[in-house]
Amino acid sequence: MIAGRERVRIGVVGLGRLGKRHAENLAYRVPGAALVAACSPLEDERAWARNTLPEPRLYHDYADLLADRDVDAVWLVTPSSLHAQQIVDALRAGKHVFCEKPLSLDLAECERVLAEAERYPHLRATIGFMRRFDPSYRDAFDKIADGRIGRPFLVRSQTADQNDTEGFFVRFAGTSGGIFLDCTVHDIDVARWLLGRPRATRVFAAGAIALHDGLREFGDVDNGVAICEFEGGKLAMFYASRTQAHGNDTHSEVIGTAGALAIGHNPRLNRVEIYDAGGVRNECTASFFDRFEDAFLFEARAFVADVQDGVARAGDGATLADALEATRIASAMRVSLETGEAVVLG
Repeated sequence: MIAGRERVRIGVVGLGRLGKRHAENLAYRVPGAALVAACSPLEDERAWARNTLPEPRLYHDYADLLADRDVDAVWLVTPSSLHAQQIVDALRAGKHVFCEKPLSLDLAECERVLAEAERYPHLRATIGFMRRFDPSYRDAFDKIADGRIGRPFLVRSQTADQNDTEGFFVRFAGTSGGIFLDCTVHDIDVARWLLGRPRATRVFAAGAIALHDGLREFGDVDNGVAICEFEGGKLAMFYASRTQAHGNDTHSEVIGTAGALAIGHNPRLNRVEIYDAGGVRNECTASFFDRFEDAFLFEARAFVADVQDGVARAGDGATLADALEATRIASAMRVSLETGEAVVLG
């Protein structure tokens, strides 16, 4: 809780594609937030911050930012392999933490972060599974909670990105954890959230390389499918793709005993429909930035509000335990992809 002060003073760490989006939201679109510091080891990213943000203190080194007593919370948008230790360091420095997914690519590291966080119950630590804050997913969650589709027992969900001919994700395949940890982890989290947070018991995954042969040396694929069984007889089916022609196509379906809900089946950019010789169609969201622009903003506002009043709102952001479970499931999917065998989760 931030007592006697209206605004939460935040330092953003990492100013890549997504980090820039978060920084601008925190600087200009989140009431109660003051972006007072930014950190990047890259001079061009610090130059961007110098020219774009409202006079933040700029740091080359993360440890220097943590030593800044005028920073209440850190916002981590850094490589996945750094997340666990950076969260631990922030908590030990007395800072609240928001960290982009995943919590870690390593389960033991996830468990270490949870154990460390228990020592600081007064500090907020949350992971950026932003779909929980998307208005459509929130509406579906509320309708399920109200019993509108009976008892939910099956989720079908996908993350399908527009094909990137420059192969941005291929260059980072060695550190991304693979398609399931990088992409499907969002679907895993939202499936558990919509199904009542059940624990996974078994997964099976398979995949194919449709376009990007450079993934082969990393044991990764550009299209993957998986089935996950949960306790209580609940199920989830996942699809992840890097090769869509039409744009970013993220959608989910929840099936219950008395009905179903579909979220985002048509990935429309807006309400405009085009009628011409090619037929009737709409333009699609080009990237996950476009699809979840509101969600990124709303999750930032919720985190700041939680820090201000010290209350974690039920049903809002993903906890560290949620993030650990998502990593556990996605890691098992990668093992299944590599071995061709189902993986039983203890």
